[in-house]
Amino acid sequence: MKQVVQNYRSGELALLDVPVPGCKPGGVLVRSTYSLISTGTELMKVSEAGMSMVGKARSRPDQVAKVVQSVAANGAPATYRKVMGKLDSYTPLGYSLCGVVEQVGAGIDDVKVGDLVACAGNEHALHAELNWVPKNLYARVPDGLAPRHAAFGTVGSIALQGVRQGESRLGEVALVIGLGLIGQLVVQLLAASGVRVVGADPDPARCELAERLGAAACGDPASAAVETAVAELTDGHGVDQVYLAAGGGSNQPVELAARLCRDRGRVVDIGKCRLDLPWNAYYEKELDVRFSRSYGPGRYDPEYELQGRDYPIGYVRWTERRNLACFLDLMARGSVDVEPLVSHVADFDDAVETYRSLKDGELKAVAVLFRYPGQEVEAEAPVVAVPSVNVKRSPARAVRTPVRLAFVGAGNYASSMLLPHLARRDGVELSTVVTTTALSGANAQRKFGFAGATTDLDAVLGDTSVDAVFVVTRHSSHAELTRKALLAGKAVFVEKPLALTEDELAGVLAAVEESGNDRLQVGFNRRFAPLLQEAGKRFGTRTGPASLRYLVNAGRLDHGSWYLQQGTEGSRFAGEGGHFIDTASWLLEADPVSVYAVAPSGNEDLQVVLRYPDGSTATISYVTTGSSGFPKETLDLIADGKVLRLDDFVRASVHGRKRWVSSRLPKARDKGQNAELAAFVKAVRTGGPMPVPLRSLVATTAATLAVQASLAGGAPVTLTGSR
Repeated sequence: MKQVVQNYRSGELALLDVPVPGCKPGGVLVRSTYSLISTGTELMKVSEAGMSMVGKARSRPDQVAKVVQSVAANGAPATYRKVMGKLDSYTPLGYSLCGVVEQVGAGIDDVKVGDLVACAGNEHALHAELNWVPKNLYARVPDGLAPRHAAFGTVGSIALQGVRQGESRLGEVALVIGLGLIGQLVVQLLAASGVRVVGADPDPARCELAERLGAAACGDPASAAVETAVAELTDGHGVDQVYLAAGGGSNQPVELAARLCRDRGRVVDIGKCRLDLPWNAYYEKELDVRFSRSYGPGRYDPEYELQGRDYPIGYVRWTERRNLACFLDLMARGSVDVEPLVSHVADFDDAVETYRSLKDGELKAVAVLFRYPGQEVEAEAPVVAVPSVNVKRSPARAVRTPVRLAFVGAGNYASSMLLPHLARRDGVELSTVVTTTALSGANAQRKFGFAGATTDLDAVLGDTSVDAVFVVTRHSSHAELTRKALLAGKAVFVEKPLALTEDELAGVLAAVEESGNDRLQVGFNRRFAPLLQEAGKRFGTRTGPASLRYLVNAGRLDHGSWYLQQGTEGSRFAGEGGHFIDTASWLLEADPVSVYAVAPSGNEDLQVVLRYPDGSTATISYVTTGSSGFPKETLDLIADGKVLRLDDFVRASVHGRKRWVSSRLPKARDKGQNAELAAFVKAVRTGGPMPVPLRSLVATTAATLAVQASLAGGAPVTLTGSR
């Protein structure tokens, strides 16, 4: 078999043919599928091997001390031979992998041949095709977790043990110094625990990545950005914990920790950085300095690691192995996402060249994986971009009452849910209705009192007396009509969806940038529903991650409905799914960062899982096969020991220390259309901001598009650029 080795004396790296290890009792023989390069620890070791003997001595003063002791005890010649013999031997690399059990040793009954396991240890989870791994250094991989993600198990355990040492609590604020591989994982674990995180790293790309994965703010430690963020989040008191995940010889991390930590705060050292503690600063604040020892209790104990003697859970809750299993479970449940950290996947045969590229700086990476022979090349994780808009906004003008509105389209939804509210609203004039047939325009003019009816869209867009245009047509025309209306300088209310493709969305945003007109609202009305608004206020401010469940009992469509024309109008979820994603994002006060969708074959039922920056998740069950007698929409929001329940916009309740139930049933389901229209008209009349920020409209549209991408790719979709 092949194994990556290094000669510490010469610095030579090689992919060596070595014998297959035997399967001893108390462990299993594992064939590697993926192993992870620790771009911090391993590259430090590789770099040290390339130094001169003097450089090696300077980098490892602890080893020099041992040599001096050996000279005193055994003499210089014997010590020289011993040291040179050790330096001139091949040593292994690697300590975090995922693989398949190939053989089970005596005394092992918790796994069987063929099981997928994650393995730990710098003597047992090596960059090698086969490894013997003792019982307490492996854990079964949960169903559904990809092998390439399970390979992060060991480094994840290191980060997890560091967070445990910090004893973080809900609502606290933490500073993570160093946003490499371990730092990025610490950020996610803290965010998932309900802790607000500030990150510090001189690399802007790593700062941006950490913010995308849950940090509240990140910046260069040499700038004022980090101090400013800490001051704002803590009211000037300082952070509750600092996690040192940086390496190198600078003493800046421990000095920054002392400056930004609160009185009697905690400083946890996870990485290997210089620790010349400034005595006065640490003494005056009485800072609690803690060290995090690798993967957790059991590390460096041969009876635990090699002989399989576990610590009783009543005395040691989190051991090496329990930390490993816990981190795998967090990944499987979506609380931690390691895919954005994977910068490169290399074939194992290219291991030496990969290390060289990393060492020379040609390959910039947070995490690099080796893929072993026999593993199919995985398709790259699907990505949907959330475009940003750089718009030099033209000043919005306040208009005189009445606000003049034009409608493009006057079908069933416009006639039943929008126009009745507008027709009786003071300060509104229905100017012109544009339809494709003359008779439908005449009917709308007669029913709702439009001043005019036409089939000429350009004439309406060119009418300077029209203040806003409503686009209420079939889905396939929304993006193009919105684009034209924006370019004409009109405020636009477009029914969902805003766009059916990424190209259509890009076209709308290009029109915003070109015209400087960002006066856009999409008909996401649920967030305006009075009952949901009241329930949200009763639920109150949330401090920890939330779990949201939204059941949409959509039912079957009548035969012949244009909604079934998926080739031109998109899927049903593409058409109305934005409603439910927008509602979830509004309740969770953030935009999603990833989307995973699954569907049973043979129908249009969907399960959509959205993940948010703070670790919150929203699951939307969109079903067409349910009973028509069951309510159409039910929603539960669970966080901080509280539950918000919405029953089809006719009843709501909040359960916490106090219980609130809506006092009476409305006469009709109010899903927020009237309040949404009032907010839109007010924004047009006053020149104030649109009811929903453009960024949120774009993020919801991108997440809706990502559902189809996830179904097609069979994997979660990362929303790049989402915050």
